[in-house]
Amino acid sequence: MGQATTTKTLGIAACTAIVVGNMVGSGFYLSPAAMAPYGTLSILAWIVMGAGAICLGLTFAKLATLAPATGGPYAYTRIAYGDFMGFLIGWGYWISIWASLPVIAIAFSGAVLDLFPEIRSRGMAVALTIGPMWAVVLVNLRGVSAAGLFAEITTYAKLVPFGAVALLGLFWVDGANLTEFNPSGEPLMTAAATLAPLTMFAFMGMESATVPAGDVRDPARTIPRSTVLGISIAATLYVLGTVVVLGVVPHAQLAGSIAPFADAAQIMWGDWAAIGVAIAVILSSIGALNGWTLLMGQVPMAAARDGLFPPVFGRLSGRGVPAAGIVVSASLATVLTLVQAQGGAGFKTFYSLVVGLSTMAAVVPYAFCALATGLVAAQRAGGGPVPRLGVVELVAFVFSIFTLYGCGAEPVLYGLLLLLMGIPVYVWQRRSASSLQPAFVPTDG
Repeated sequence: MGQATTTKTLGIAACTAIVVGNMVGSGFYLSPAAMAPYGTLSILAWIVMGAGAICLGLTFAKLATLAPATGGPYAYTRIAYGDFMGFLIGWGYWISIWASLPVIAIAFSGAVLDLFPEIRSRGMAVALTIGPMWAVVLVNLRGVSAAGLFAEITTYAKLVPFGAVALLGLFWVDGANLTEFNPSGEPLMTAAATLAPLTMFAFMGMESATVPAGDVRDPARTIPRSTVLGISIAATLYVLGTVVVLGVVPHAQLAGSIAPFADAAQIMWGDWAAIGVAIAVILSSIGALNGWTLLMGQVPMAAARDGLFPPVFGRLSGRGVPAAGIVVSASLATVLTLVQAQGGAGFKTFYSLVVGLSTMAAVVPYAFCALATGLVAAQRAGGGPVPRLGVVELVAFVFSIFTLYGCGAEPVLYGLLLLLMGIPVYVWQRRSASSLQPAFVPTDG
């Protein structure tokens, strides 16, 4: 019913914007404060994690060339490892997407309330958190091309002030603020493992261009180029931006900051610059919400078309959009927001929990996809020997495992429980599919 055909509308500019827009969000502009206790080790972490992210990005680009299928990590896992692993990865990846929306939206509401402190209240904070999520849902319900155009506008607009801080701010860096390598007192490996999920959360979204592959023009060329270009832009911004913030904002002030880039801009250029950065944070949040909303409809849609998710997720609206999947996902994100608003945990506790869970749920698909290129190539060739893995794929796998280790025992435990909760859905879907087939009746003798 209603599998509307869609015109391929996403080019390299839109795909790059989706990648950068999904990556450069709350994980970036809140991270300097969270990473402040680790000094200049955090800069090294960005560089090392950026190299790992590029290896993962190259792996995704290769997978997209071999099999430009809608669904990104879910689609590649299913091709390489079969239906059950494909379902489990798609389930976890979908959870990581909608569970991230409240954190991004809370960052939006915080920036708005900083600009207009006179309206600050719990009720207004909740309204400013839920409202943008549903406003972006309405944009995505208008079609993939509208979502892509919106991504281009918000991404390239926000890069101007963030780029100004990251580049021009280098002239304001005080070398005395960059002298401590690891002031946390933790062993180097422990500190590096702690930094891994914080930086990885900011790199989540590197595979975004692979998810709506069915709507991408010339995906074999567009997806690899936009993926590598998007990661490179974001990684450069992360490294330079962290250098500037650590080098400009005094350590004591940075450790307690809720808006580190705005604080840096205020120190360098005054109040007007802090306002400009706050506006950029708002644009950044909206852009990230838009990109993730696009993905949270595409992933379950691909799984539903393969008979692994309930059929409602695979139905397209008259505009060619998986509307039901987007609305269901946004509703779950809204419930998570309301639960957080009613609870006693503050934003930092909620942020840490969601960062751990979202990163864990995303890194598991990354680990599977890192070693999937040979299996996918063999499948696409109709069988035969599996090609040998290259250095890039092995680095991407080690990078994923180390990040998973850095998430810590509690997020991994809860993430595993969420993954296992998907098994009844898989069994139900297989049961529904088998009920359409003739029953097998064993014969005597």
